[in-house]
Amino acid sequence: MSLDPQKRPDLSLVLPCYNEEIAITKTAPDLVNSFLKEKIDLQLILVNNGSIDRTEEIIDQFIASGLPVEKVNIAINEGYGNGILEGLNRCRGRYVGFLCADGQVAAQDVVKVYRLAQGNHHRCLTKVRRRFRPDGLIRKVVSICFNGLISMVFLGLHSLDVNGNPKIFPHELLPLLSLNSKNWFLDSEIMIKAKILKIPVIEINVLGRYRQGGNSHVRVETCFEFFKEIYQYRLGHPIKEWQKYQRLKKTGG
Repeated sequence: MSLDPQKRPDLSLVLPCYNEEIAITKTAPDLVNSFLKEKIDLQLILVNNGSIDRTEEIIDQFIASGLPVEKVNIAINEGYGNGILEGLNRCRGRYVGFLCADGQVAAQDVVKVYRLAQGNHHRCLTKVRRRFRPDGLIRKVVSICFNGLISMVFLGLHSLDVNGNPKIFPHELLPLLSLNSKNWFLDSEIMIKAKILKIPVIEINVLGRYRQGGNSHVRVETCFEFFKEIYQYRLGHPIKEWQKYQRLKKTGG
């Protein structure tokens, strides 16, 4: 595990951290240790995403104690997706990815997802499907409704857990995907664009775990946010503008 800016890591992994002072005390060291054990050079980027608790202080403590992590600081929270986007800008690895900081996916399973991406001969997106998730009622309802709706609106996603992460893919796909969703829709955006670009998506089943601390940031109003974004992407301009941009790049325009 090296922070040498001249060395290209095997994987750059972004964790957006919004009021995760309890969870990251376990999840960040677990990730570092799991990848170190497998001799995988990991660039772990912790994004303090406008937290109002001790999240930034704990990240600073990690760095002071020698834990090989990097910090990105965002003063005001502009959304889950924005935290990831800011972190992706700092990624140097051959592969890049992002993961929630709550520890609902075990560090060993994150290693498996990376190994799957790294061992595939073709450019692909690898991710998890969380099985037997111990979520609260509201989050379960939101998840079922969202996955059902987006699968009907965008046929061919072939996923029962669109928001499941980590999502890991080769670094060279970043400019093609041109991600820009600053909210919870970022996971869906990458899946929709992968489908359009014919990038294979490989999904493995993992056991969903309880949060390692803190509270979920998914609320009832998140449903309305999802519905709005689905409508805009299906009938509005974001995908059309992105496709136009891709065509211009191909023709050198």
